Amino acid sequence: MSAQDTHVTVPNGHRMRARWFLPERPNGLNAAVIVIHDIFGFSDDQARIAQRLADNGYPVLAPDLYDRPGAKSLCVVRTLRDHEAGHGDAFDQLDACRQWVLEQTDQPVTKVAMMGFCMGGRFALLYAARGTLQVVAPFYGGVPRKARALTGICPVVGGWGKKDLIYGHHGERLAGHLTELGVEHDIQTYPNAGHSYMNDHQTFLFKRMADYSPLRAKYDPDTAEDSWRRVLAFFEKTLSA
Repeated sequence: MSAQDTHVTVPNGHRMRARWFLPERPNGLNAAVIVIHDIFGFSDDQARIAQRLADNGYPVLAPDLYDRPGAKSLCVVRTLRDHEAGHGDAFDQLDACRQWVLEQTDQPVTKVAMMGFCMGGRFALLYAARGTLQVVAPFYGGVPRKARALTGICPVVGGWGKKDLIYGHHGERLAGHLTELGVEHDIQTYPNAGHSYMNDHQTFLFKRMADYSPLRAKYDPDTAEDSWRRVLAFFEKTLSA
C-alpha cells in the first residue's frame, strides 16, 4: 500500500490538504472510501483507519476539514458550526472530496463510501442523506431527532457505545429512523463500550482520563474489531450489489 499527501480544491479555491491511500491489491469493487476525522482533526489515527481500509482493497481519501483559510482556531469553530447546522462550507468540502475521488486517475472509482467518527460520524451521516453515496459508516456521532432529516440516505452500517452518557442512545435512535425509512442498515450499540471506541489516540488525556468524562471515550480493541468485521462485510455486500 502507498500513501501520499495531496490537496483537494474546494469551491472557494482553497486547496485543502488530504492523504490519499492506494491499495496494493484492489478489491475490484471500483469504490473509494472517504474517511472523516473526529474532533481531534487530521491525525495519525485517521491515517491508521484509512490504511486498514486500503489493506482491504479500497482507495481511501482522508481530508482535513479544519484546513480552511484563516487562523486554525477559527477554522475549527467554523467546522463545528457547520457540524451543528447540518450545512455550510464543511459540506462543500465533502462534495469536493467525492468529486476528487471520482475524477482521480490512479484507480477506477465509480462508487463512493464514507466513514466518520465522533464529529465525522455526524458529518458522514448528514452528508449521506444528500443521496450521493452508495454506503456510509457513521460511528458515535450525533443523530437528528427526526427520521425525515435522513430521507434519501443510502445503506448504513455503524456503532455506538452505551457507556457514552451523551451519545450512547443515538445508535438506537438511528436504527429506529432507518427502520421507519425502510433503509438497509446494520447499527450496533455495544453495552460495554463508550465513545471513541474505534479511535486509538496516543495521548495521556485519551488513554488515562477517559473514564472521568461523561463520554467515557476510550479505545476498545475487541469492540473495534467487531465493528471492523461488520463494516467490511456490509461494504462488500452493498458495493457488490
